[in-house]
Amino acid sequence: QFDKSKTKQWYQRRVRGVLNYYTNYYYKSNLRMSAPFPEIKSTHSLVAKYVTKEVWDKLSGITTKTAGFTLAKAIACAVDFDNQHCGIYAGDWDSYKDFAAVFDPLIQEYHGISADAKHTSDMDSTKITGNVNPAAPVHSTRIRVGRSIDGYGLSPGITQEQRVGVEKLFSAASSKFSGDLAGTYYPLAGMDEAVRQQLVDDHFLFVSGDRNLQVAGMERDWPEGRGIFHNTEKTFLVWVNEEDQLRIISMEKGGDVLGVFKRLAKGIQTVGDSVKEESGKEFMLDEKYGYVHSCPTNLGTGMRASVHIDLPGWTANGVDTLKARCEELCLQPRGTRGESGGQTGHTYDISNKHRLGYSEVQLVQTMIDGVNKLYEEDLELQKKHGM
Repeated sequence: QFDKSKTKQWYQRRVRGVLNYYTNYYYKSNLRMSAPFPEIKSTHSLVAKYVTKEVWDKLSGITTKTAGFTLAKAIACAVDFDNQHCGIYAGDWDSYKDFAAVFDPLIQEYHGISADAKHTSDMDSTKITGNVNPAAPVHSTRIRVGRSIDGYGLSPGITQEQRVGVEKLFSAASSKFSGDLAGTYYPLAGMDEAVRQQLVDDHFLFVSGDRNLQVAGMERDWPEGRGIFHNTEKTFLVWVNEEDQLRIISMEKGGDVLGVFKRLAKGIQTVGDSVKEESGKEFMLDEKYGYVHSCPTNLGTGMRASVHIDLPGWTANGVDTLKARCEELCLQPRGTRGESGGQTGHTYDISNKHRLGYSEVQLVQTMIDGVNKLYEEDLELQKKHGM
């Protein structure tokens, strides 16, 4: 006897099966309908130049595998703010591949590299010649790099579970540091007030509230999964899950740039070896773009080597002339309050300008030579201005 109910159930199962098949195919192939093209407030940004309506329609439906990141999330700062130069972040290593139609030309223009360029890393401090002139009025030296552990998202896209995983991995790895790198890891969550105040006094603590980082998605679930490590001498630090998964820093008073770089090289190697021993994972290293960071401006070495130095002669001559001279020397001058903190007095933060397309050794050498030249010229300018 013909059973209508069973036939109906069979058809329903078949329809559901077909729908599920095409739905999964649709998502896996990233063929979802594109979202409406956003208004990009930073009209002069690189995002505005390279995220066209055509590119948006092609890429806006893609979700990355590692962190579930989208192009809309990547360009949030350029959409929300009108003051961005670059205006884009990556949520994972996949972002640079899945959204290559945006990232590739943007990175090439920002860093001034060709489409077929390849990055070479070199941390061999024996290749550096000379050091900053001991007579130069350098207050302090600081060199930092960013590093990202493969298999986890980058800060704008990292999931809560991944972020906690990075912290646990680094905390375990850092407990095995020895010698002059041995120290303590301090998680931000549940931090003792006395510890917090000491880190503030040492100018080591990073805090929430940066609007760029918030809009980019980097302060989600604050302060969980974040922390700071420093060695006993407070000359070697690691920030965990701030703008990058790991920001590795070597610093000390005075102008011994070579010594600071040597410690940094040793520290990076130690962190990498300890992480690999703990998890089997390595740092994300792209053949084309070097060490992977959340911000494309930091690709390559991810290194910023800087000194705080007094330049009264250049100050008297005019800050604009100092900026122009630094440009010629491939350096970048800032106020000592940081990138957006402004300038006070005649003390400047002088650092390497480039990140990608040059090795770490080349950038440190450029910084040493450039600072020495600025100091030499500053003495002449002091005479010129009767100082």
